Formats: sequence, structure tokens, C-alpha cells
Amino acid sequence: MAQITASDVAKLRKTTGAGLMDCKSALEEANGDFDAAIDILRKKGQKVASKRAEREASEGCVIAKTAEDNSFGVLVSLNCETDFVAKNNDFVKLTTEIADAALAAKPNNLEELLALPFRGVTIGQEITTQTGVIGEKLELSYYEKVDAPFVMPYIHQGNKLAVIVGFSKEVANAQVAKDVAMQVAAMAPLAVNKDGVDAKTIEKEIEIGKEIAMNEGKPAEMAEKIAVGRLGKFFKENTLLEQQFVKDNKKTIAQYIAENDKNLSVTGFKRFTLNV
Repeated sequence: MAQITASDVAKLRKTTGAGLMDCKSALEEANGDFDAAIDILRKKGQKVASKRAEREASEGCVIAKTAEDNSFGVLVSLNCETDFVAKNNDFVKLTTEIADAALAAKPNNLEELLALPFRGVTIGQEITTQTGVIGEKLELSYYEKVDAPFVMPYIHQGNKLAVIVGFSKEVANAQVAKDVAMQVAAMAPLAVNKDGVDAKTIEKEIEIGKEIAMNEGKPAEMAEKIAVGRLGKFFKENTLLEQQFVKDNKKTIAQYIAENDKNLSVTGFKRFTLNV
């Protein structure tokens, strides 16, 4: 039996993120072979992942980050089963490192993100390993990006909700960009403006409006016109630029942005939330 030193255990823990006792046991089982010990830990993760595949991973950590020059932003969510794990510093660190990997590689979708090299394996494989380490189902459930001249991230306290917002040019007053990002977080708009609302959503709102009008006793031939007319209110409530600014409801977001920079506009945004 090879002698297992504290430095061996510490090295394996740093590489895999596994607990001290798990690392010690893996090294003992591998008779001191470092690579074999890593494989043991990963196989353990695969077994745990298989056993917990049907569990619901509805808790987690949502991270928004941007490149140093604010020209690119990513939003990722790593899910787990319990809030206890979601708040763990190592879990938050893992999610943040995945976001960093996404910033560096700029993958196009979640599948590409999971395939990125990470800690000597891929992100997907490392998540499986950490499933064994943590003992809960882990799932990288969300990834989106925004590429724009200026991107502002916002993470709501507790890492349950995060936002990235793209702007048409560098934002001289960072508070303006932050306010817009916080508006997206608080009011959950469907799109930047009415042109960004998909046709199916508009059709559904018209159908709802027609039904309401007819229930109010309006003639069928008038119901659709009334429903179309009510779309204006829907756009004001559900599109970012037409929404009332939460900090000053006397103005819209479009007016607030124009007051600070008439040449500035929002190019897009992504928002994701867990249990909020």
C-alpha cells in the first residue's frame, strides 16, 4: 500500500474539488496513483448522477459576467437540488468559473459550453464529477450570451436572478446601464420593443382581448378591433423601452435613456431566474 500524504490529498482536492475524505479514500483505492484516483472520483460521480437522474434540480446559482471591455456578456445557471448547496461558496465558484470559460470561448449554445475544456476534462464531465462530490443532481440548465458595443451585467442578491443587457455604444454613465439592467430584472419585459415580440404572443393577446370584449357584451364584429386597440397597453407593460421606469414612473425607460444620451439604445437582453 502506497503511503498517502497530506500534500497528495490536497493536490487531488484542488484538482477535483472533492472533499478531503473522498480524496483520501480515492488515493488509497488507487494505491497512490493520482490519475487513477481522479477516475475513481469521476466514476463515483457517474454513479450518483445515474441514481439521482429523476430528481428535480430546481435550486442553483445564476451568474452574469462580461468581458473586461464590456463588449461581450454571458449568463449561466448551474442547478442543484437544495438551497444549502446553492449557497455554498464552492458551488458559486464552480458556476463562476463556468461563466469565465464561456466568456473566453464564446460558445454558441449550451451544448458547445458543456463540451469546453475545463479542469482537465470538459465542463459536462466536471459537472458529473461534482455530482459525486456533492451528492446532489447538478445540471447546467441555461446559457445565453449578448454581443454588443457595451454589455451590462446584473446579479440580484442571492444569485437566483441575473441579467445581461446590450447597448448600441459605450455607456458613459454606468448608473444608466445598471438602472436598465435592474429594470429588466424587476419587470421581466418580453422584448426590447414591440418589434421584438413574437407573432404567436401577439396573436394570443388578441384572442384574449377578443374574449374579454365579448364577455363585456361587445358585438363580435367589434371585439377584434377592441382587442387590437388594447395591444398598446400590453406593449407598455411588457416591452422594455415602453415600460415605466421603476425609479421614476413619470417617464419610460426610452425617455430615461434619451435624457442621458439621445444616441444610446438597447440592442438586446437576456434574463434568467430560479424560484424568484
